[in-house]
Amino acid sequence: MADSLTIAKTCAKYADEIQAEDIEVLDLRGLSSLADFFVICTATSLPHLKAVNRDIRKNTEEEIGETPRSSEGDPASLWMVIDYVDVVVHIFHEETREFYSLEELWSDAPRVEVEFSRPGIHESS
Repeated sequence: MADSLTIAKTCAKYADEIQAEDIEVLDLRGLSSLADFFVICTATSLPHLKAVNRDIRKNTEEEIGETPRSSEGDPASLWMVIDYVDVVVHIFHEETREFYSLEELWSDAPRVEVEFSRPGIHESS
């Protein structure tokens, strides 16, 4: 069984590989009992939302053997959530991400450094 940091970084890696944008990993340890980490990313279209969800789930299971406890939402809702118990992955469409602004809500949460295969494209403009 992988630790929560490994799960979070693995999910972020596969979000990056399917070209999700503005990927953030928030460290909620000591701040919340909801989860240890949030992985937040943006998909650019409804099919992209579906693909990001699919690839994170499939590839995380293949690489580290972790399957989510649950998954909520559908592409039409513009927000999908994958719950790995201690890690919650939020896949947003851009406008929905701006509306809910989880990064602002959890502004006191440290950001986890993750190396991506596409450096430089994850920063918000």
